[in-house]
Amino acid sequence: MTSQGKEAKQSETPAQPKSKPKRFFAWSVLNRDLCQLEFFRRVLEEALDNSTPVIEKLKFLSVFSSNLDEFFMVRVSGLKEMLGIDYLGPMPGELTPDEQLRVIRKRVLTLVDEQTNCLREEVLPELQSHGVVIARYSSLSETEKRTLAEYFMKNIFLVLTPQAVDPARPFPYISNLSLNIGLTVQSNPEDTLAGAPMGNEVRFVRIKVPPVVPRLIPVSEGKMKFALVEEVIEANIHRLFPNMHLSKGHIFRVTRDADVEIRDDKAADLLKLIKESLRERRFGLAVRLEVSSTMPTEMVEYLRKSLKIEADDVYRINGLLDVPDLMELYSLDLPDLKDKPLRAVVPVALRNKESLFDAIKKQDVLLHHPYSAFGTVVDFIQAAADDPKVVAIKMCLYRTGKNSPIPHALMVASERGKQVTAVVEIKARFDEENNIEWAERLAESGVHVVYGVVGLKTHSKVALVVRREDDGLKTYTHIATGNYNPTTSKLYTDLGLLTSDSVIGDDATDLFNFLTGFSIQKEYGRLMIAPLNLRKRMMALIKRETAHAQAGRPAHIMAKINRLTDLQIIEALYEASQAGVKIDLIVRGACMIRPGEPGLSQTVHVRSVVGRFLEHSRIFYFANGGEEEVYIGSADWMARNLDRRVEVVAPVLDQKLKKYLKDTVLAAYLRDNVKARVMRSDGVYVMPEMAPGEEQFNSQMFFEGPNSSPPVGSVHPLKRNRLWAKQ
Repeated sequence: MTSQGKEAKQSETPAQPKSKPKRFFAWSVLNRDLCQLEFFRRVLEEALDNSTPVIEKLKFLSVFSSNLDEFFMVRVSGLKEMLGIDYLGPMPGELTPDEQLRVIRKRVLTLVDEQTNCLREEVLPELQSHGVVIARYSSLSETEKRTLAEYFMKNIFLVLTPQAVDPARPFPYISNLSLNIGLTVQSNPEDTLAGAPMGNEVRFVRIKVPPVVPRLIPVSEGKMKFALVEEVIEANIHRLFPNMHLSKGHIFRVTRDADVEIRDDKAADLLKLIKESLRERRFGLAVRLEVSSTMPTEMVEYLRKSLKIEADDVYRINGLLDVPDLMELYSLDLPDLKDKPLRAVVPVALRNKESLFDAIKKQDVLLHHPYSAFGTVVDFIQAAADDPKVVAIKMCLYRTGKNSPIPHALMVASERGKQVTAVVEIKARFDEENNIEWAERLAESGVHVVYGVVGLKTHSKVALVVRREDDGLKTYTHIATGNYNPTTSKLYTDLGLLTSDSVIGDDATDLFNFLTGFSIQKEYGRLMIAPLNLRKRMMALIKRETAHAQAGRPAHIMAKINRLTDLQIIEALYEASQAGVKIDLIVRGACMIRPGEPGLSQTVHVRSVVGRFLEHSRIFYFANGGEEEVYIGSADWMARNLDRRVEVVAPVLDQKLKKYLKDTVLAAYLRDNVKARVMRSDGVYVMPEMAPGEEQFNSQMFFEGPNSSPPVGSVHPLKRNRLWAKQ
């Protein structure tokens, strides 16, 4: 990788605070990557849970695999880049890069063994007991094998490209995460080619399993019995090599460095640069080689040397490779083997027949997905597109998904003459191609498309609607913790706020001027914006709680976030804890703070909740001496969110909605004793201790009941003005 790439890798390390020596953190913070592996272990535990329906178990095994793939493509590849940098000291958490890689391997081996054992010994047998069979090819009848041979010739044979290695054909490029068959071939001594003897050298051959063919091939019509495509190919591989001696085929898979950072901030054409970077990602260095446990050592060594990787980068898998392919089974009509469908509800405030804008004008509306229907957000954008009084729509689009109705609504609005602006983040990792396609389609329909701010990713989730009313132009704003993606809205927990608050609307206007027009507005009435004022404001809020505690006033911090890795925030929380502030953290993934350490973090409590839905909402609560404040937004407490991304965190002003977030939402996660795990000071997560007679409480299921809809907000009293907010 270039020196620019190495610089990008180093930038992922959390910034060290200036107020204390670096060594302070060597013992007081936990290692980021090992914390992330702890989260992966929690995902794996859901597959091991006997109460989880079997196809949902398969889902968690697939999620675990996908998480691990990305971990190697980004984090492990970054550590490998650091190995060549002589002046790097220990990583936060007391590990040098080479030490960290060794520990990662040890833990990953254990986790992958648990995953493969779960799939082989529990999930597949349980599926078979319900009539869903993934059969080994050797167990099939002759009739079934003939059927699959016909399928092979009709649907697979013509798209296969065997690649042999010899002096005229170098070792082939192995694409990232592709499934491959490796074997050796040898001709007969008497065979000739163009009159010359072919020789009987043994040659290695790679056959890529074509991604255009399903991984699971139905064995017989009308039955839920499947064969693996790689076994069907291997059984018929002689058709590719007639009159040749063939070895047994063995499956392997390569993971490559895919963390391509865009460092050329002065690029004249960012879209072109992103497209070029996607091509560059395809050819990243190999960082992991997965092979079937039956692969001969000689073949493993041949692959390892050809890919130029170390022995510790090889992982022998005693089971199926590329587990996410098995999620094809999720499309089967087997409701008894899945979670019961969730019935999302429309917020009470929006259920009457008045216009959506009139309802929001009366009170703020809180959305709690997936319990609140995401269709409400779609309706908000669609209503803006349809309403003749709406003159402008501005939105940030980070990951919208391939079939989202929201970009379509923006295109309709543009075609109807409204001023429509879409800030499309084409640098969203692993979603670049999809976002580029949307950006081009939006631009073709007349939408003003911009790609955000040079050097920053736009991760904020904001939509602004400007409407002409009797008393002038009025703003309606949607601020969320999650993406405008209808698919993930059913799988992730997220929050959204619909408000007509004029100060928030003015702030959102300034935000879009910053994103589209290079305007740098640093004074915001209510919103916290990264990288402009979010870090400063968050630090101030934490320090304010510290001052309240020192003065004997109520002091309590609660935060529900995805990750906590920023060292300045951690130091501020330690200082708050030492002053007596009660700190309750609900952190889904990597969390580097060390909780419950005497003299350091005695009052800090950390838990992680992993369940049916991916916890994605971010909530920040501050007791503030009795004048409670609650915020929601797109940012985690990470250096990249605070310093290198455009993020938005908004206050929840309505007292009823604040109370719901504190006393219902946060309280439920802190009460959870089923899906929650409590972090010990050594970073290990354990089951919460239950009091005698305490009933089981699952926070995610709690919200499926009568608590699925947030309360109706209070009717707005007086118009708030911007000057008052700044004071």
